[in-house]
Amino acid sequence: MKRRALVGSIAAAAAAAAAPGTASPRRIGMSDVNRLNKRFAEIIASDHRHGGQLGIEQRAASLADEALNLQNAGSATQRVRSNLYASAAAFRSSAMWAAIDGRRYDVAKAHMREAQALAEMSGDQAIKFRIWSHAGTMYRHLGRPADASAANDVARNLHLTRRDPMFASLGLARQGAIHGTAQDRTGTRRAFDQAQDAMLRADPADYRPVWMLAFYDQAELDSLALSAHLALGNYSTAEYHAHRCLSALRPHMVRSRAITTTRLAHAQLAQGAPDAATATAMKVPAEAATQHARVTRMLQEFGAALRATAPGTSTVQTWTEHTATWRMTA
Repeated sequence: MKRRALVGSIAAAAAAAAAPGTASPRRIGMSDVNRLNKRFAEIIASDHRHGGQLGIEQRAASLADEALNLQNAGSATQRVRSNLYASAAAFRSSAMWAAIDGRRYDVAKAHMREAQALAEMSGDQAIKFRIWSHAGTMYRHLGRPADASAANDVARNLHLTRRDPMFASLGLARQGAIHGTAQDRTGTRRAFDQAQDAMLRADPADYRPVWMLAFYDQAELDSLALSAHLALGNYSTAEYHAHRCLSALRPHMVRSRAITTTRLAHAQLAQGAPDAATATAMKVPAEAATQHARVTRMLQEFGAALRATAPGTSTVQTWTEHTATWRMTA
């Protein structure tokens, strides 16, 4: 009932967005959709550079409203209208992801509900996958693996995953990360083996949306494996995947590099190498260390673990002095 009410409210908002004037309404076409798609690519690029920022979330939400308002700005074909709903859903899903990445989970859930309703009206399988897959990641970060698995299963059960092995691979890799959170070693190993196999079967020439092309590759698969094995306490395996990820990350993946570097430091420290771990953690750029909520929290946890592992050492002093420079630049 709540879902039908939400869909109805979104449709009503689109209908009320612009009152008709005296002039004939203009024709809304694919050029309008293409303009929005360019803005969406800009949001994706900004997210990979900075991640989790409130400004990104707000811009994405505003562009979702802009796409929705176009529904009543003129006449359009059903194809155009479906694409406008898909565009609005895509922007709203980026607002959702920015909120998740910034650990603003209550706001992320509100974005998620709107994105899901818009995606249903669009009929776009790829954006439905993105939204439900993000929901799985959100619940994993919240420490709710059962909910994470259920949400990720919605994404994995879309027929898109049977048509394109790359989507199947992403769904399986995220399922592997969820299994790691749930301490399911067998499930983790099986999911990542299947994710790797699916990726190898995927045809690089197949069409995929810009958000998928921008981030999912071998480096991201290794990043998810790193997260899973870190959660399981398989620290040497986690370190292996961290090095693989860092060596394959594309230059625009600035946020991902900071997260992976921080996780690598945790894996090294857990293996009894505080000097190497500290040297690794010090490679995280100050901007990410102070302005990205996930990175900030992981580095705070690293500092606490370092002080517990090597109290009173010069390594701890080095780390303390280094983090003081971050506070000065924040």
